[in-house]
Amino acid sequence: MSNDEPFINTLRHDTAHVLAMAVQELFPDTQVTIGPVIENGFYYDFDRKEPFTEKDLGTIEKKMKEIVNRDEKTSFKVMSREDAIKLFSDKGENYKVEIIRDLPESEELKVYYHGEWFDLCKGPHLDSTGKIGKAFKLTKVAGAYWRGDSNNPMLQRIYGTAWETQEDLENYLNLLKEAEKRDHRKLGKELDLFHFQEEAPGSVFWHAKGWTLFRTLIDYMRQRQEEAGYEEINTPDIMDKSLWERSGHLEKFGDNMFTTEAREERVYALKPMNCPGCVQVYKQGLKSYRDLPLRVAEFGKVHRYEPSGALHGLMRVRAFTQDDAHIFCTEDQITEESKKVCDLVLSIYNDFGFENVSIKFSDRPEKRVGNDDVWDKSEAALREAMEATGLEYTLNPGEGAFYGPKLEFILKDAIGREWQCGTLQVDLNLPERLGGHYVAEDGQKHNPVMLHRALFGSLERFTGILIEHYAGNLPLWLAPTQAVVAPITSDINEYAERVFLSLKNHGIRVEKDLRNEKISYKIRENSLKKIPYQLILGKNEMEDNTVTLREFGNDKQEKIKFEKLNDFFQKKCMMPSHQ
Repeated sequence: MSNDEPFINTLRHDTAHVLAMAVQELFPDTQVTIGPVIENGFYYDFDRKEPFTEKDLGTIEKKMKEIVNRDEKTSFKVMSREDAIKLFSDKGENYKVEIIRDLPESEELKVYYHGEWFDLCKGPHLDSTGKIGKAFKLTKVAGAYWRGDSNNPMLQRIYGTAWETQEDLENYLNLLKEAEKRDHRKLGKELDLFHFQEEAPGSVFWHAKGWTLFRTLIDYMRQRQEEAGYEEINTPDIMDKSLWERSGHLEKFGDNMFTTEAREERVYALKPMNCPGCVQVYKQGLKSYRDLPLRVAEFGKVHRYEPSGALHGLMRVRAFTQDDAHIFCTEDQITEESKKVCDLVLSIYNDFGFENVSIKFSDRPEKRVGNDDVWDKSEAALREAMEATGLEYTLNPGEGAFYGPKLEFILKDAIGREWQCGTLQVDLNLPERLGGHYVAEDGQKHNPVMLHRALFGSLERFTGILIEHYAGNLPLWLAPTQAVVAPITSDINEYAERVFLSLKNHGIRVEKDLRNEKISYKIRENSLKKIPYQLILGKNEMEDNTVTLREFGNDKQEKIKFEKLNDFFQKKCMMPSHQ
């Protein structure tokens, strides 16, 4: 597989053009719009009256291979705005004309030709269509509004993937198949964890088992934070928009916020972030330098507007819970506190089976608050902290938060996919904007540094990642149901009830399966639910006062004495501890 990212991106860009060529050769009345490169592939949006079908994808792929075989030569022309508009108007490409009209006057316009077919494009491209090879595949069709605006026409988006070799392509397609098996939306339904519905787009309806998993994550994180010296608060979900104006969120993040007008004619906003509320708690009472560092945690529910087309199960929602924390400290304490956060996040990921974690350093974005001097100081402090940890990191230019630079913690799951979860941000702006102070040793008021820290990030998203990482077979301490008691016949039910109550009273999440069904049926059904342990009870077990344990994914069975059962499960179900 090529490590040359510019080359593979160019290859995919060329393949997107060949896709558009093939579509217009097969369906001449189709208009093309845009066709960018995305992670692991590309897509192209089309305006066509008839919907594309799965059968069409196969036909289009065949035509694409013909175009590759024709080895059409690639060239480009730099055009004036007027000439480019005329060229695409004559071809009936209204979307391209709109794009050209909206481009800045100063921007150079290039039109790339592959044989006689052409497209507006910045390039670069390979020398000819034959250079693409045939290691590509069209994967799906979806709807997409023109320019992401629901007021615009609905287009048809064809997704594809392209690779340098056939082996790379097959490896990727196998990964997609494995990812489909692990899809948290499918498993969430099969395991009765959660669902979504149109009345609350981007919000989760948690079922009892899913909520048990969610609460277990919070309990774990609460324990780790208490061990690390955090105190927990809770702040309002809805606050007057004036607070968000002072914090800078309304100006820099307003397009992603939900606002509402109350009866008293005030405008309120659903909080998209927890930070301004936390500063309000910090401001209650005078703080001294002796009170710092002050570590404040909150499991805050936040709401952010995401286009409906971007919503994706638990991974992309509009309402989610952050395991947020804010550390108020002096500038001298930034390095030590940042190091502690790094140690904590890596330890936590390790508890969940994520040992392969990378870190990115993201500096100032184009859209930001604060002057450059403050940003220089913030970036230098975070960079110094990273150097002190001795951890490796890569640069991610321009991707910092609008109020400060940040670290992004990216974990790799069981099938090699990367997920950005935890973040650490250094903020010298918000405390000053919202009037947070402490009295320093010199007796003067100073603004504290505010470290923003999330470890799971979104608990909803982290839950989805866990489900896919473990393919629904969660570690015993996390499993919503840890064991099920399954008697072979109904005359064992009384003994089964005794076993069930004993485990339940000792804090084990246990169910009982007293259905009048064959034991083979019960075992199969409970295995489909991925319940870690099945406790099989028959006449022999009742007489011997034992239980036969059947572990998920293990054909071997073992017998255990009833009186040892609670100790067995309590040790295995114990939440990871670091005290």
